[in-house]
Amino acid sequence: MSLRLYDTAARAVREFTPLRAGQASVYVCGLTVQGPPHVGHVRAALSFDVLRRWLTASGLEVTYVRNVTDIDDKILVKAAERGVPWWAWAYTNELACTRAYDVLGVLPPTYEPRATGHVPDMVELMERLIDRGHAYAVDGDVYFDVRSFPEYGALTGQKLENLEPAADTGTDERKRDPRDFALWKAHKDGEPQTAAWATPWGRGRPGWHLECSAMAERYLGPEFDIHGGGLDLRFPHHENEQAQSRAAGDGFAQYWLHNGWVTLGGEKMSKSLGNTALVDEVVQRVRPVELRYYLVAPHYRSTIEFTDAALEEAGAAYRRIESFVKRAAERVGADAGSPVLCADFTAALDDDLGTPAAVAAVHEAVREGNTALAEGNEKAVAGALGSVRAMLGVLGLDPLDPHWAAAGGGDRLGEVADGLVALALEQRQAARARKDYAAADAIRDQLAALGVQVEDTPQGPRWELSR
Repeated sequence: MSLRLYDTAARAVREFTPLRAGQASVYVCGLTVQGPPHVGHVRAALSFDVLRRWLTASGLEVTYVRNVTDIDDKILVKAAERGVPWWAWAYTNELACTRAYDVLGVLPPTYEPRATGHVPDMVELMERLIDRGHAYAVDGDVYFDVRSFPEYGALTGQKLENLEPAADTGTDERKRDPRDFALWKAHKDGEPQTAAWATPWGRGRPGWHLECSAMAERYLGPEFDIHGGGLDLRFPHHENEQAQSRAAGDGFAQYWLHNGWVTLGGEKMSKSLGNTALVDEVVQRVRPVELRYYLVAPHYRSTIEFTDAALEEAGAAYRRIESFVKRAAERVGADAGSPVLCADFTAALDDDLGTPAAVAAVHEAVREGNTALAEGNEKAVAGALGSVRAMLGVLGLDPLDPHWAAAGGGDRLGEVADGLVALALEQRQAARARKDYAAADAIRDQLAALGVQVEDTPQGPRWELSR
């Protein structure tokens, strides 16, 4: 392969060489289902969806794991505030996450394990760590001994002496070192009995970091290719994952990839800051495919400032692509042309998933295709269409893909609008047939005033929203 990826651990771009020829194994941290997902949450899913599609397009068989953290301090607190069982609260929000993934065209993972379904794997991992002298139990809690593992801090390039006490347990005097982090949390008075599992050290629940190490090993083995997640997970979550897995004797992830934040008002989009844009709400006013384009087009490691103006600009850019694809498909057939990826597109994605240059290559092919349409060169139209659809397929943006076609490219309101425009065009055609050109022109003018451009073609009238 010629793919190069920025590895957080190496702090450099590295050639990607999979552990097993012809295969790629990927673990991506999914969401803690404490609430419905916002746009910042789904950026990771979209970034690594493009990675997965590109690995597949490059000829690899991809095993893709994305977990669900369905037990957590915040889940317990929020469920208690609302007077519902913690597991019901978690599942409600898990469904919201799945809905967001689906509406934005994210491919389902090969496996999607829940933390609560893998407690035996976590217990076994803790036993290995204790036996190796890297963990210890105190009153039902189990902690990782950071001083026992000299490599601690290697992922993020930090030295142990410069680190603050672990945020999840603070300066608990029972710990050997304030920076030791919790692998397992003993059941506390006031917590639901259902939120505790039996272990050799007493009843309790998993620490956040332990979950991912156990699930990654269960589905991908002790060593796998790529671990991905949001930039904010580098420390402490991913640092702790790597430490506990390697201390237990696993090679763990060979490459670490992290996507950038989505900001709102200059601040990281976050529930705790109250500056979120929920996916369920955004897709009521913006077509899901246009939201996907907006989040996929920038480089995955860049920061995206979420604004209505930027979202509209992205939507207009996507509609230019969509217009060509639909016009070309009407002219030469949807499956015309060979699905050839242009060299610039391939080079862009091979260079650390350079989607900005890849999207530019798509727009260049669209410009060439539009020229061919204007000239009536159907062979060139077919060639451009095949190439554009192939590239859009890798980005998950092909407007003729069954996912977007089934959705009608939008919501119920969009379907109604399509029907009303079609009715107006039928009335216009009837007026022209009876030679009432004044009425036909009036209908066309009224549609234009509403932002609907009508084009008469040999195949009949077609329309699009004006740009």
